[in-house]
Amino acid sequence: MADALVFVSCADNGELHVLHLAAETGQLRTEQVLALGGQLMPMALSPDGTRLHVARRSDPLAVVTLAVDARAGRAEVLSEAALPASMAHVATDGTGRWLLSASYGADLIAVQAIASDGVVVAGREASTYATGRHAHSALASPGNRFVLAASLGGGQLHRYRLDADTGVLEPTDPAVFALPAGTGPRHLRFNARGDRIYLLGELDACVHVLAWDEDTGDLQLLQSLPTVPPGFTGIAWGADLHLSPNGRWLYTSERNSHTLAGFAVDADTGLLIPAGHWSTQLQPRGFAITPDGRHLVAAGQISHRVGVHRIAPASGALTQVAEHDVGLNPNWITMLPMQPDA
Repeated sequence: MADALVFVSCADNGELHVLHLAAETGQLRTEQVLALGGQLMPMALSPDGTRLHVARRSDPLAVVTLAVDARAGRAEVLSEAALPASMAHVATDGTGRWLLSASYGADLIAVQAIASDGVVVAGREASTYATGRHAHSALASPGNRFVLAASLGGGQLHRYRLDADTGVLEPTDPAVFALPAGTGPRHLRFNARGDRIYLLGELDACVHVLAWDEDTGDLQLLQSLPTVPPGFTGIAWGADLHLSPNGRWLYTSERNSHTLAGFAVDADTGLLIPAGHWSTQLQPRGFAITPDGRHLVAAGQISHRVGVHRIAPASGALTQVAEHDVGLNPNWITMLPMQPDA
């Protein structure tokens, strides 16, 4: 059990908040507030946890790379590199050599080189690939052989083979996998075994379970379940999803009901069993689960706070144990374990 370093990007005042979460109590304290400017939104940690990439979605469009000190609980800006468009999502490939990004407005994904010091290379033109309308995420597969990109407006997943040496993407044949009408695919996660994908629809607020074949890139839809609470009659607005570190629980956020939904994951089939719904911060967009699996931290876009929920080990049930003020419109959270002597 280790304390966690929590990063919260705040879109409306251009701040990155660095928080310390106490593993024993779930309480938060602010370690730093970094003014990076503009509309800060998606973030991605490097595979080794020493670099944090933060995307600015307003001019000047850029990815800001920070050095992370998990022992001292602090971050320091290293550089900025231009982005080819306003990006709704950023991630690194499995090697940490390539930054993947997805643009909702420009209908594309991009690949940019990351240097050996962990900094996105500035001054080098990004490689871009057209997608269906409103690309919302791009993620490398567990074996780092493929990249999957969700097209929210196109209702499909784009599949590419990844050359990890050059960063070049090549569409598979067929190049897309269609989701059920009205899904609005947004974010996706792979399980640890690498044979299941959990995909959240923004428009239907459903979580979809797909079989994944890392050798061939083949996909098969296995299950679709709603994430909104019973009796909800508003417009669905799915936001984010994450698996617990032990793979037993999957959680999703839905902004118009201000709730988190939980699902038990069948260890053999990877299919989901509904486990409950819990109120959280107002308009929860992003959230993250601590590396020890004890707490879930959710960002409220219109509460301007983050809420800490304790995860019951046996049932997956959530209990809010703390709230903490951050900047305006917090929307993306990422975290890593702090070093024992921090």
